[in-house]
Amino acid sequence: MNTQKRPRILVGVSGSRASLAALRWAAYEAERQQGLLRAVLIWAPEQRASYARAVGGADAPQAHERARRTLADTLRTVLGPGPLANTTAEVMEGAAERVLVAESAEADLLVLGSTAPLTSLRSIGPVVRTCLSLARCPVVVVSAANFPLDLRPQPDPASEPTQRDDDRFALAADVVQARGSGG
Repeated sequence: MNTQKRPRILVGVSGSRASLAALRWAAYEAERQQGLLRAVLIWAPEQRASYARAVGGADAPQAHERARRTLADTLRTVLGPGPLANTTAEVMEGAAERVLVAESAEADLLVLGSTAPLTSLRSIGPVVRTCLSLARCPVVVVSAANFPLDLRPQPDPASEPTQRDDDRFALAADVVQARGSGG
Protein backbone atom coordinates (compact mmCIF):
# COMPACT_ATOMS: atom_id res chain seq x y z
CA MET A 1 0.00 0.00 0.00
CA ASN A 2 1.33 3.42 -0.96
CA THR A 3 0.99 5.76 1.99
CA GLN A 4 2.64 8.72 0.25
CA LYS A 5 0.34 11.74 0.13
CA ARG A 6 -0.24 13.24 -3.31
CA PRO A 7 0.27 17.02 -3.53
CA ARG A 8 -2.98 19.00 -3.89
CA ILE A 9 -2.71 22.01 -6.21
CA LEU A 10 -5.50 24.58 -6.18
CA VAL A 11 -5.75 27.01 -9.11
CA GLY A 12 -8.04 30.01 -9.36
CA VAL A 13 -9.63 30.35 -12.78
CA SER A 14 -11.58 33.32 -14.13
CA GLY A 15 -11.40 32.84 -17.89
CA SER A 16 -8.87 35.67 -18.21
CA ARG A 17 -5.60 35.25 -20.10
CA ALA A 18 -3.76 35.32 -16.77
CA SER A 19 -5.88 32.51 -15.33
CA LEU A 20 -5.31 30.45 -18.47
CA ALA A 21 -1.57 30.78 -17.89
CA ALA A 22 -2.03 29.86 -14.22
CA LEU A 23 -4.10 26.79 -15.12
CA ARG A 24 -1.55 25.64 -17.67
CA TRP A 25 1.31 26.03 -15.16
CA ALA A 26 -0.69 24.33 -12.38
CA ALA A 27 -1.59 21.40 -14.66
CA TYR A 28 2.06 20.99 -15.59
CA GLU A 29 3.10 21.11 -11.94
CA ALA A 30 0.40 18.62 -10.89
CA GLU A 31 1.57 16.23 -13.59
CA ARG A 32 5.23 16.72 -12.66
CA GLN A 33 4.53 16.03 -8.98
CA GLN A 34 1.94 13.32 -9.71
CA GLY A 35 -0.47 15.45 -7.73
CA LEU A 36 -4.13 16.35 -7.75
CA LEU A 37 -5.28 19.49 -9.57
CA ARG A 38 -8.37 21.38 -8.46
CA ALA A 39 -9.54 24.25 -10.68
CA VAL A 40 -11.93 26.69 -9.01
CA LEU A 41 -13.91 29.50 -10.61
CA ILE A 42 -15.56 31.85 -8.14
CA TRP A 43 -18.49 34.05 -8.97
CA ALA A 44 -20.26 36.63 -6.85
CA PRO A 45 -23.86 37.74 -7.25
CA GLU A 46 -24.25 41.34 -8.32
CA GLN A 47 -24.27 43.60 -5.27
CA ARG A 48 -26.64 46.55 -5.29
CA ALA A 49 -27.32 49.25 -2.78
CA SER A 50 -30.59 48.67 -0.97
CA TYR A 51 -32.01 51.88 -2.44
CA ALA A 52 -30.97 51.11 -6.03
CA ARG A 53 -33.58 50.14 -8.55
CA ALA A 54 -33.05 46.67 -10.00
CA VAL A 55 -32.02 46.80 -13.64
CA GLY A 56 -32.20 44.06 -16.20
CA GLY A 57 -29.42 41.51 -16.03
CA ALA A 58 -28.63 37.93 -15.28
CA ASP A 59 -30.16 36.46 -12.19
CA ALA A 60 -28.19 34.10 -9.93
CA PRO A 61 -28.96 30.84 -11.81
CA GLN A 62 -27.96 32.43 -15.12
CA ALA A 63 -24.76 33.85 -13.62
CA HIS A 64 -23.91 30.45 -12.12
CA GLU A 65 -24.51 28.74 -15.46
CA ARG A 66 -22.31 31.31 -17.22
CA ALA A 67 -19.55 30.64 -14.66
CA ARG A 68 -19.91 26.88 -15.15
CA ARG A 69 -19.57 27.27 -18.92
CA THR A 70 -16.56 29.57 -18.53
CA LEU A 71 -14.80 27.00 -16.36
CA ALA A 72 -15.62 24.11 -18.70
CA ASP A 73 -14.44 26.14 -21.73
CA THR A 74 -11.25 27.14 -19.92
CA LEU A 75 -10.47 23.52 -19.04
CA ARG A 76 -11.10 22.50 -22.65
CA THR A 77 -8.91 25.31 -24.00
CA VAL A 78 -5.96 24.77 -21.69
CA LEU A 79 -5.98 21.02 -21.02
CA GLY A 80 -6.95 20.02 -24.54
CA PRO A 81 -7.94 16.51 -25.55
CA GLY A 82 -5.74 14.82 -22.93
CA PRO A 83 -7.26 12.92 -20.04
CA LEU A 84 -8.65 14.82 -17.06
CA ALA A 85 -7.39 12.22 -14.61
CA ASN A 86 -6.50 13.69 -11.22
CA THR A 87 -8.28 16.95 -12.11
CA THR A 88 -11.44 18.30 -10.53
CA ALA A 89 -13.29 21.51 -11.28
CA GLU A 90 -15.67 23.48 -9.14
CA VAL A 91 -17.73 26.66 -9.37
CA MET A 92 -18.13 28.41 -6.04
CA GLU A 93 -20.02 31.50 -4.95
CA GLY A 94 -18.49 34.30 -2.90
CA ALA A 95 -15.73 36.89 -2.85
CA ALA A 96 -12.78 35.42 -4.75
CA GLU A 97 -10.11 36.34 -2.21
CA ARG A 98 -12.13 34.98 0.72
CA VAL A 99 -12.99 31.71 -1.00
CA LEU A 100 -9.44 31.11 -2.23
CA VAL A 101 -7.94 31.82 1.19
CA ALA A 102 -10.43 29.43 2.84
CA GLU A 103 -9.87 26.71 0.22
CA SER A 104 -6.09 27.08 0.51
CA ALA A 105 -6.31 25.36 3.91
CA GLU A 106 -6.92 22.07 2.05
CA ALA A 107 -4.21 22.63 -0.58
CA ASP A 108 -0.46 22.20 -0.70
CA LEU A 109 -0.08 24.95 -3.31
CA LEU A 110 -2.29 27.79 -4.57
CA VAL A 111 -1.69 29.01 -8.14
CA LEU A 112 -3.02 32.34 -9.39
CA GLY A 113 -2.55 34.39 -12.54
CA SER A 114 -1.67 38.06 -12.89
CA THR A 115 -1.87 40.21 -16.00
CA ALA A 116 0.79 42.61 -14.69
CA PRO A 117 4.50 41.90 -14.53
CA LEU A 118 5.32 40.97 -10.95
CA THR A 119 7.63 43.86 -10.18
CA SER A 120 5.98 45.04 -6.95
CA LEU A 121 2.96 44.37 -4.78
CA ARG A 122 1.36 47.51 -6.21
CA SER A 123 1.33 45.97 -9.69
CA ILE A 124 -0.86 43.03 -8.71
CA GLY A 125 -4.59 42.92 -8.15
CA PRO A 126 -6.42 42.72 -4.84
CA VAL A 127 -7.22 39.00 -5.07
CA VAL A 128 -3.59 38.04 -5.61
CA ARG A 129 -2.42 40.50 -2.96
CA THR A 130 -4.86 39.10 -0.37
CA CYS A 131 -3.95 35.50 -1.18
CA LEU A 132 -0.24 36.24 -0.93
CA SER A 133 -0.69 37.58 2.57
CA LEU A 134 -3.42 35.29 3.96
CA ALA A 135 -3.30 31.93 2.12
CA ARG A 136 -2.70 28.88 4.29
CA CYS A 137 -0.31 27.29 1.81
CA PRO A 138 2.46 28.50 -0.52
CA VAL A 139 1.26 30.67 -3.42
CA VAL A 140 2.64 30.79 -6.96
CA VAL A 141 1.67 33.75 -9.12
CA VAL A 142 2.04 33.19 -12.86
CA SER A 143 2.47 36.42 -14.77
CA ALA A 144 0.69 36.28 -18.12
CA ALA A 145 3.14 38.96 -19.25
CA ASN A 146 5.95 36.40 -18.99
CA PHE A 147 4.09 33.29 -20.14
CA PRO A 148 3.90 31.95 -23.71
CA LEU A 149 1.19 33.68 -25.72
CA ASP A 150 -0.07 30.54 -27.42
CA LEU A 151 -2.05 28.78 -24.71
CA ARG A 152 -3.66 26.30 -27.06
CA PRO A 153 -2.58 22.70 -26.50
CA GLN A 154 -0.31 21.44 -29.23
CA PRO A 155 -2.07 18.67 -31.16
CA ASP A 156 -0.53 15.23 -31.29
CA PRO A 157 -0.50 14.34 -35.00
CA ALA A 158 -0.96 10.65 -34.11
CA SER A 159 -4.27 11.26 -32.35
CA GLU A 160 -7.33 12.89 -33.80
CA PRO A 161 -10.15 14.09 -31.54
CA THR A 162 -12.78 11.42 -31.08
CA GLN A 163 -16.31 11.23 -29.74
CA ARG A 164 -14.76 10.00 -26.48
CA ASP A 165 -12.88 13.31 -26.18
CA ASP A 166 -16.16 15.21 -26.59
CA ASP A 167 -17.81 12.94 -24.02
CA ARG A 168 -14.95 13.55 -21.57
CA PHE A 169 -15.43 17.32 -21.80
CA ALA A 170 -19.20 16.94 -21.44
CA LEU A 171 -18.51 14.89 -18.32
CA ALA A 172 -16.14 17.59 -17.03
CA ALA A 173 -18.89 20.17 -17.58
CA ASP A 174 -21.33 17.97 -15.65
CA VAL A 175 -18.84 17.66 -12.78
CA VAL A 176 -18.47 21.43 -12.74
CA GLN A 177 -22.24 21.81 -12.67
CA ALA A 178 -22.78 19.23 -9.93
CA ARG A 179 -20.03 20.54 -7.66
CA GLY A 180 -20.87 24.20 -8.19
CA SER A 181 -24.44 24.15 -6.92
CA GLY A 182 -23.58 26.76 -4.30
CA GLY A 183 -24.34 24.53 -1.30
